[in-house]
Amino acid sequence: MKTKTLAMVGLLVFSVGAAAQTQGGRSEKSAPAEKSSPPLSSATLNSLLEQATAIEDREISALIASGEESILSSQMAGKIKKIHFGLGDSVKAGTLMLEFDCESDDAQLQTAQAEYRGAREAHLSKMRLQALGAAGELEVTLAAAATEKARSQVNYREAQLAYCKVIAPFSGSLVKLRVKTAESVSAGQPLMELVNPDALKAQIFVPAAWARWVRIGTPVVVKSSDNGKTYRAKISKLNARVEGVSQSLELEARFDGPPQGLLP
Repeated sequence: MKTKTLAMVGLLVFSVGAAAQTQGGRSEKSAPAEKSSPPLSSATLNSLLEQATAIEDREISALIASGEESILSSQMAGKIKKIHFGLGDSVKAGTLMLEFDCESDDAQLQTAQAEYRGAREAHLSKMRLQALGAAGELEVTLAAAATEKARSQVNYREAQLAYCKVIAPFSGSLVKLRVKTAESVSAGQPLMELVNPDALKAQIFVPAAWARWVRIGTPVVVKSSDNGKTYRAKISKLNARVEGVSQSLELEARFDGPPQGLLP
């Protein structure tokens, strides 16, 4: 199980407004249509203020996760030749992170390329003989097919050789290294984990009743339980289904900028 940073999310900006709208709706419903609502008493005003403050100060636990994270696995069985980065190192997208010992694969590629060159020359020779009337259409067709077959073998070997290098799919930090240099691994075995700490998100579970007024774009304030700092974010996603047992709704919030000091 992955360890996540626990934070507290305060739904500060929209909570008071939601309470006022709810109370206002009740006042309008209870007042006669032809008469204006009577002025609120001091006790009613104090009650509304207490309700708004209670909602405003309400804090919800959240999990801080990365919007971009990936477990990079081996696409081939082989021996690791070199690991270019260590735990905690930052890498840029497209950077070579790990490479396998692929001398045999390289030799097979060279063999396929030589066979392709031979098949191509044979095809060209048949075409010249056909122009002189010394070769038939069938011979030229078979030579062309042999050339295409040899070319497909080159493409296959090139694709296999590409598996010898593990490239960073996005910019981020290496958070877990599962293998060592000179270690032999199997196809599909996890090698390392990469996380982008600049693309964080907050996963929040709120009461299902909040679905009436929570919207995409609603601002929230995230307070870290680690460093005590606060960060501004906005709701970016709302789950379309309420969790049946807990009657909670899952939300996702994205930070307004890179949250300095906050880790997934």
